[in-house]
Amino acid sequence: MAESSSPKTVVVLVASNPRARHRPAAAIRLAAGLAAWRNVAVTLFFTGPATAALSADCEDFVDEESYTRYLPLFVESGGRVYVESAAPGTHSELAHEKLSREQFAALASKMSYLLRF
Repeated sequence: MAESSSPKTVVVLVASNPRARHRPAAAIRLAAGLAAWRNVAVTLFFTGPATAALSADCEDFVDEESYTRYLPLFVESGGRVYVESAAPGTHSELAHEKLSREQFAALASKMSYLLRF
């Protein structure tokens, strides 16, 4: 079987509340691990209550270390971070862009894989 020459891409959709669930932290750790290998282009997209994950104030998040340690590592590894444009403004120094749901749908349709947390 011939191997595809096109690079693999994955978008990690994060919708869970980081103050109530561990799933956003798990998504960030997974994305950082994938991005570190540089074999797949990884994108994080935060929507709904998960947009709080980009807040500078993460002291009350479940598994706080994932936000302070792994999100910056994810970006340093070349990962891209997007936030739903309808979300309230974030007070984050982390590089991110805003996307509408329609823009996200167009982006996701071009990805090899989609993971939802």
